[in-house]
Amino acid sequence: MKAFLGMGLLGSNFVRAMLRKDIAIQVWNRTAAKASALDQYGAKWFEDVTDAVKGADTIHLTLKDDSTVDEVLAKAEPGLSHGAMIIDHTTTSREGAVARTAAWKAKGFTYLHAPVFMGPSNALDGSGYMLVSGDQEVIAKVQQELSGMTGKLINLGPEEGKAAAIKLLGNLFLIAFTAGISDMLALAKVFGVSPDDLLGLFDSWNPGASLPARLKRIASGSFEQPSWELSMARKDAGLMVAAANKGGGHLAVIPAVAAEMDKWIEKGYGSYDWSVIAKDNL
Repeated sequence: MKAFLGMGLLGSNFVRAMLRKDIAIQVWNRTAAKASALDQYGAKWFEDVTDAVKGADTIHLTLKDDSTVDEVLAKAEPGLSHGAMIIDHTTTSREGAVARTAAWKAKGFTYLHAPVFMGPSNALDGSGYMLVSGDQEVIAKVQQELSGMTGKLINLGPEEGKAAAIKLLGNLFLIAFTAGISDMLALAKVFGVSPDDLLGLFDSWNPGASLPARLKRIASGSFEQPSWELSMARKDAGLMVAAANKGGGHLAVIPAVAAEMDKWIEKGYGSYDWSVIAKDNL
């Protein structure tokens, strides 16, 4: 028997996918209607989280944050079977994941943090990416189960909390990436360029393909041989900001990047590769 706590879009679709495999599941959600909605698919729902985990050998979580995970698990604890496995898919802090791993082990339970890069549709069809790190013996025991929940299970090694850190780093990139798209659309609107025109550009030009090479170059710390000089990149950033200001467009990301460029130009790095702005982070 398995229990699943947190029936948001991700959690509910994980449950539906499990039910398709005839896995018996008990579910709970703070808003009971979201849990009871899964009754039609064969899940057994409970209003009390303590009852929801009774008899379950594995408890999955998809909750909001560290405090919510701690709160829900504290309420569920009286119903937990001794030695139960707690698998937490919530995006949390690294410190929280490490602390919970140790705290629940001391109580006789196993806690594994396994955050995901997945949307609701991925959870339903078993595609996407799941991250794990920590005790390799623990991971080996659940590897088959977790692999069945996602398209790819990425084992990051024995370091506790590494999966939490990598998940946050991935989300940071997604946030920055989306904010960059927003800036691009704002300037495109000023220029009268349609989103379809931009899609046409990316049909032919895929800047994402250069990401691994760019990261490798930055990580090497070598900026002396530029492919795009910082001073020239700053000139282009200035053109973007000036055009947006003139046309009434709002840029959220580029002005901050331009300010960072100015700092490095003042330090004498204007002729270096523009990625030198990442130098202090290495």
